[in-house]
Amino acid sequence: MGHNHCHCEDQKFDSSGRDRLRLALVLTAGFAVVEAAGGFLFNSLALLADSGHMLSDTVALGVALFAARVSRFKPNDNHTFGFRRGEVLAALFNGLLLWGMVVFIVYEAVLRLSDPKPVQGLGMVATAAAGLLGNLLIVTVLYRDRHLTLNMRGAFLHVVADTLGSVGAVCAGILILMTHVYWIDTLVSLFICILILYSSWGLVRESFHVLMEAVPPDVNIRAIEDEIQHLRGVCCVYDLHVWSITTNQVALSAHVVLEGSHLDGQKLLMEISGLLLERHGISHSTIQLESSHDMKPLDALTACREGTGCVANNR
Repeated sequence: MGHNHCHCEDQKFDSSGRDRLRLALVLTAGFAVVEAAGGFLFNSLALLADSGHMLSDTVALGVALFAARVSRFKPNDNHTFGFRRGEVLAALFNGLLLWGMVVFIVYEAVLRLSDPKPVQGLGMVATAAAGLLGNLLIVTVLYRDRHLTLNMRGAFLHVVADTLGSVGAVCAGILILMTHVYWIDTLVSLFICILILYSSWGLVRESFHVLMEAVPPDVNIRAIEDEIQHLRGVCCVYDLHVWSITTNQVALSAHVVLEGSHLDGQKLLMEISGLLLERHGISHSTIQLESSHDMKPLDALTACREGTGCVANNR
């Protein structure tokens, strides 16, 4: 049995990253309150939608901060991989929260399309402009850490989508000032909904993919199997599994049957581990070497795949 573990990340979410996340959280909460007040004061659904989006941003950033803290907890007897998958759960929660906001905004928009209400364009422009400046500041704060984890990516996408929503709200306010056509406000709120769905779809899909322990999209499991199969001394590979522990840590387990018991198993393990790390970035691998096929269950799910050395004679 061989193991190759590396629990370090190429990029670390350090204390300065958490400080930036806290600053973004405070700024987002403050501007959410400003836009909510402006939405009620100036009767703008677009401002309320943007405020709701910023409120979800606040929750998203809060959850991201919490997940960043939890992910640092060390593994224990009950959680042998640690708590780093908490950031994936947080990312999924953030995406679903955004979808909930979309349902509410669309419902309000449908009501307003049938009965448009007067909107104070000047106040809407001023409030949306303040929100836009706030979002640009928050984007600047989070930009450096946006790719460190799936959770941070989700928080960043929240703010980027909200920034575009603020641009839409400013444009809507200007058009209302010029034309006094109030349903423009409702259309902009629907546009913000489209932005929310667009920015969150990939996040929800990727989070679900990780939680289902699917093969990471950038990993070719057939290529891995073929490369191991062609190493000197390997007869076949079976029961091969590849999954993500977190977004930046991929794990693999497999049974490798040797062509003969005289082979140097330790040397072969080093070859396989090096191959997985260098060619596929897999830092956590568990390989079980076997001198015969006696341990292979007679189960279709764990049988050697077609093309391996033992299929032809059905061993």
